[in-house]
Amino acid sequence: MSSALASTSHNAPPQATRVMIVDDSVVVRGLTSRWLEEEGFVVAATCSNGRVAVEQVERARPDIIVLDIEMPEMDGLQALPLLLAKAPRATIIVISTLTQRNAQVSLKCLSMGATDYLPKPESHRGVTTSASFRQELIAKVQGLAARHRRAPAAPAMRSPSPASAPAQRTSFSPTTRTPVSAPVVGQIRPAPEAAQARMQTTRVVVRPRVGLVHPKALLVGASTGGPRAVGEVLSALAPSLKSVPVLIVQHMPPIFTAVFAEHLGTQTRMPAAEGRDGEKLEPGRIYVAPGGKHMGLRKDASGAVHVRIDDGPPENFCKPAVDVLFRDAAAVYGASALSVVLTGMGSDGTLGAKALVAAGGLVYAQDEATSTVWGMPGSIAKAGLAHDILPLPALAPALKSLLTGGAA
Repeated sequence: MSSALASTSHNAPPQATRVMIVDDSVVVRGLTSRWLEEEGFVVAATCSNGRVAVEQVERARPDIIVLDIEMPEMDGLQALPLLLAKAPRATIIVISTLTQRNAQVSLKCLSMGATDYLPKPESHRGVTTSASFRQELIAKVQGLAARHRRAPAAPAMRSPSPASAPAQRTSFSPTTRTPVSAPVVGQIRPAPEAAQARMQTTRVVVRPRVGLVHPKALLVGASTGGPRAVGEVLSALAPSLKSVPVLIVQHMPPIFTAVFAEHLGTQTRMPAAEGRDGEKLEPGRIYVAPGGKHMGLRKDASGAVHVRIDDGPPENFCKPAVDVLFRDAAAVYGASALSVVLTGMGSDGTLGAKALVAAGGLVYAQDEATSTVWGMPGSIAKAGLAHDILPLPALAPALKSLLTGGAA
């Protein structure tokens, strides 16, 4: 058993994000501590197993906990609910090696309240030499650290070009709910009070829907926080998905995507699997982009649509990338494509959404208050590509009305 409390970083500014590292490997604890301190984070504690972490978490007061799955005495799965009970405001990233069992356990942790996951090299040498593991860990901690900072003042709203400017109407500031004059079509729902503390208050313009066409496919893009968000939306939509194929790009490594597809099948009671190159799309089925490959679409001479899997270079540092699926869907389905971008870091999906909008398709985005990280949906919203920006619980009813022919 070992633990260390309240290490400090000379690079850490006042109010720096506090991180607890829980891993049975002293090598991993030492390396990750050094990496994070070099980036200006405070390593509030390092713990050798889950039991030590549970004992120390109230004293350490971490904002983010990096939690290994496989540890002696008390593993990550056992420690997770105890850590959340003692530190309910903490954000937890689970890490594990890429095995079928660990993928299952990691996804179970996400369903229990963990926020994100990170695959770990199998050996200490792999951790030491893997630049990608270091980069991904730092990127995830940096992205999630924003949840624990105070929201900055709202920047001035951009003005649409005169040619495309919609009529004026009243919307509400997400933090003050004070009426403000804003060129908004549709309404951005006010955020729940509990979520407002972590919101960015950028005001955005949503697009009018013109010439609605009954959807022939539902496209979903997500990253950080996505497994829970995707499951929630599709579970609520499941009875309405019999008429369309559902194509999902969730940023995940190999093995994890296959397990994720199995989980979605259980949640929705629909056939769900990783997409296979060349298979014909069928309504009422869920296709998940395989980790480490891009998933797109192609149409044959008869007009049937098939899955296209390729091993091209990453886009937006992602593989699979949402942009690849959205671009192909714009070409194949045009105005019959219905898409939604959920919580996630980065801007993947924005260029693909631009292609969808140009082809007449519809793009929905999750709002900031209910997103774990408002990167991907926020990028689309700020680019003016979203036809509506909704809290997670409101997305399924809105999509259902389009899939079943009702008014959104």
